[in-house]
Amino acid sequence: MKRISAVMVVMMMLGIASFAAAGTLDEIAQRGELRVACQTQGPPFSFIDKNGKRTGSSIELCEMLAKDMGVKVVFLDFDWDGLIPALLSKKADILAADMTPTIKRAMKIAFSKPFMYTGSVVFVKANSPIKSIADAKKAGLKAAVLLGSTGENEAKKAFPQAELKSYKGGGPLLLDAVMQGQADFGVNDASAVVGGLANYPPNSIRILPDQLSKEPLSFAVRYDSMDLLEVVNLFFHNAGLDGRLEQNLNYWVNTLDWKKDH
Repeated sequence: MKRISAVMVVMMMLGIASFAAAGTLDEIAQRGELRVACQTQGPPFSFIDKNGKRTGSSIELCEMLAKDMGVKVVFLDFDWDGLIPALLSKKADILAADMTPTIKRAMKIAFSKPFMYTGSVVFVKANSPIKSIADAKKAGLKAAVLLGSTGENEAKKAFPQAELKSYKGGGPLLLDAVMQGQADFGVNDASAVVGGLANYPPNSIRILPDQLSKEPLSFAVRYDSMDLLEVVNLFFHNAGLDGRLEQNLNYWVNTLDWKKDH
């Protein structure tokens, strides 16, 4: 009986060791590539530039991450509401976008430590009579939001009398909706709005004073990929120390310096 028990213990230990060794990092290393789910059009984080190249803040960060890991990087394009399903279905190893780590989302996916902080803002056409957030709370107005985004949730709370028009895709669709008169105002992440304004005539769109919220932005993995999460967190830590993260954000997010190159 003792002999059988000893054999069983050894088998269990081997099984545990085997299970622990078989992680997402092993799969990435074996295939030699990191698969990244990113937005189809979401400047300044992920977009196709005037030269036909996919680029942006999140894209460059993932290129750095893959280089540090010693593997190639493959970018997979999805609309905003397709990012989490792509990660959960294992089409991608990591989700890299300007996504807010909410509790509801964290019920499905595991978020990294924040790589920056931003917030939702309200924007209008330059000649709009809407001058403040209080003006946008009036009844009968239409608000453009991104389907499944934090901005959509913020708009529901801040503007209960507005008719929400949810768009499937990227932030530029919201700017287009406001410019074309399909909506009276739009609600989206501040960095995404500022990045999108680079494609419009100067002073054609106004961002209203005061943010609706302050939010962290993070990358994400599946809960069966905690080994990859540790690597992503270590990458952000190291990139913060050696200046790569600050350089990336200053170029792509905090200024419009990227516009002249892309």
